[in-house]
Amino acid sequence: MLTSPRKSGVKIFVIIIHVSWVQINNISRVNQTIIKNNFYLLLTALTVVHAGNSDDDLVSNQLEAVSVSEAPVVDGNVIDDPVWEAAPVATSFTQQTPDEGEGISEKTEVRVMYSSNALYVAVVCYDTEPERIVVSDTRRDASLKDSDSFRFILDTFYDKQNGFIFGTNPAGIEYDAQVSKEGQGGFNTGRQSVGAGGAFNLNWDAVWEVQTVVGDFGWSAEFAIPFKTLRFTENKQQQWGINFERVIARKQEDAYWMPIPRQFNINRVSLAGTLTGLSITNPRNLKIMPYGLGQSTTGTKGQSQLGLDAKYSLTSSLTLDVTYNTDFAQVEADEKQINLDRFSLFFPEKRPFFLENAGLFSVGEPTYYGPDIEMFFSRRIGIGPDGSSVPILGGARVTGTAGGLNVGVLNMQTESVEGVTDGNNFSVARLRKELPNRSAVGFIGTNRQGLGESGNYNRAWAVDGQIGIGEVSLFKSFIAQSQTPGIDSEAYAYLFEGVRESKRLLLQLRYTEVGENFNPEMGFLERRGYRKWLFRILNRTRPADLFGLMEIRPHITYWGYWKLDGFQQTGFLHVDSHWEFRNGYRIDTGINFPVEGVEEAFEISKGVMVPAGSYHHREIHIRTSTNLSKPLSVTVVTRIGGFFGGDRRSFDTTIRYRFGDRFTSDLISKYNDVYLPGGNFVAHLLRGRLTYSFSPKVYIQSLLQYNNQTDQWSMNWRFIWQRSASTGLYLVYNQTQDLDGIPLPGSSRSVVIKYSHLFDALR
Repeated sequence: MLTSPRKSGVKIFVIIIHVSWVQINNISRVNQTIIKNNFYLLLTALTVVHAGNSDDDLVSNQLEAVSVSEAPVVDGNVIDDPVWEAAPVATSFTQQTPDEGEGISEKTEVRVMYSSNALYVAVVCYDTEPERIVVSDTRRDASLKDSDSFRFILDTFYDKQNGFIFGTNPAGIEYDAQVSKEGQGGFNTGRQSVGAGGAFNLNWDAVWEVQTVVGDFGWSAEFAIPFKTLRFTENKQQQWGINFERVIARKQEDAYWMPIPRQFNINRVSLAGTLTGLSITNPRNLKIMPYGLGQSTTGTKGQSQLGLDAKYSLTSSLTLDVTYNTDFAQVEADEKQINLDRFSLFFPEKRPFFLENAGLFSVGEPTYYGPDIEMFFSRRIGIGPDGSSVPILGGARVTGTAGGLNVGVLNMQTESVEGVTDGNNFSVARLRKELPNRSAVGFIGTNRQGLGESGNYNRAWAVDGQIGIGEVSLFKSFIAQSQTPGIDSEAYAYLFEGVRESKRLLLQLRYTEVGENFNPEMGFLERRGYRKWLFRILNRTRPADLFGLMEIRPHITYWGYWKLDGFQQTGFLHVDSHWEFRNGYRIDTGINFPVEGVEEAFEISKGVMVPAGSYHHREIHIRTSTNLSKPLSVTVVTRIGGFFGGDRRSFDTTIRYRFGDRFTSDLISKYNDVYLPGGNFVAHLLRGRLTYSFSPKVYIQSLLQYNNQTDQWSMNWRFIWQRSASTGLYLVYNQTQDLDGIPLPGSSRSVVIKYSHLFDALR
């Protein structure tokens, strides 16, 4: 249970409010009355919520963790291991799909115990038809929704907002993720969030172990999670939030130990049960991860370099990460995108150092396709203005909990690159106070300081908060301002949003305003100088027996952007219904009403201009997909209708094929056939990803891409032999090829070999 002192947290809370109120008074040409009234309402409600709830509330469903002096042998064999007989067992699982509220169709048993060093979780997934068990992938962090699988979440601070997820499938893969703010961000569709800050951070990799056994009983798994991997309070006696999830793929069945309503998933830690009986001695932790790298690139001399990362636990809840001569050559290449608009594209962060606790630094406006606003976007570090790589000298980060506050501080330094950029120092500080019932208030500040003669800089800050009302309602807000030399006004942004998400009905209303000169250089901003309204209403209906339908989701979504002078820049009305069947098939039938206001003519494709004007259109939107748990599956998204005064036919096709549980492949085609008054063109992006897994930790992956607009193809080939978390051997081959000329003059090739090793200095 979270019992950290409140007084220090309240003091900093008051300081945050005071600083924010002073800064609001500095915002020019903003309706200060509206901002202050909403801000005052937010703080008043937060005070009421904080005073009217107790951290001592207990959930009724509990599971006791048994202390053992001798750790169990982690081999996946649970049934024949007498060590597990003494542990209490959790057996009551409730379906979320397909028959919500019904008991699980196959017997499931979960036990928990712990030693002085680690937490152990054992599960036996009985199955009356073990020959029909589905394993769809054997890579680390592969999706567990399309495979027979088991996951659990640990709310180690018992704050009912944040947690660690661990999971596996019968092949024994390692699946781990971090959850912050219950995974909120974007629309809740069950997919990985692509909204602000990675509130569901699947790219986080930790050090732990899992082994599985498959037999005529079904399958079983044993997990060993070192306490060094987790973060928790310094109290010796602990209780944690916990929940378990089992997926039976062939039945499209998803069941939880603590029932989760259909609109949520395992991230909903406020509905988790309680793990009791924990008496833990705070572990000492110092991990050092040096690496060596050799690289050869076309037209340049081969080079080598050394560097390291280190992790030290200042306390059981506060961690220091240090990096020197940072390199991310092993990271998979970005997926190319087609830009048929005039606004910035968003490419998510993939570099491991920036991914741990990424959700803590999240302040902004998430959308389904990526953020409109992100106060801190770590990809700004180590990438120049032209998109080229900039060497990172090193940096440090402190994250965790102190004095009842979630704390995050990061400082990074980059080198100067002649003709590209001066050296820069990047700093970010984040404070967030968790309050009962999914409520919170926080502050973030960023600073980029140029190290050249000009001494240019950019600073930005934001205060954010949210109020949970009951179990299904949430109100969120943030107010931000940036500071850039020579800019004195219109450098603000703010957002107010209310969401009510019950089992049957989702209601969402959001208002955002961004000033013309708002410029968070350490963040991401799709556009400036606008007002935006977003509205969504969605219904979930589960028929008792209607043509094999499991769920129908009719919904209406609208978002619109207006320039501050009233000119409508973008509008999008989406009227749709999702038809999801018990056999895994899905059909979406919808119609869109897009509006585009173009103030200045722009080139949408080579030689094709879109003139200034306002464009109002309609288009058909149809999505179909087969059962994704089958060896072969197909998803097609079709949009046909008006586009910038002409017409467009768009077909996004994804074909997935797996052979056994070792070979998986995705072939994606994004095809746009566009007819405009200014000319016709085809924009076509092809992407293929092939993976062969020798084991869950050893695999080959290839990403091939072709973009006809640039007439360029690229390949990223990686051999990965992971030892633990993000360490091991990586062999990477990259090639980019322009196809404009004969002979092919635009070829670029590089080969990288990198090895990193984890040393547990305090084992």
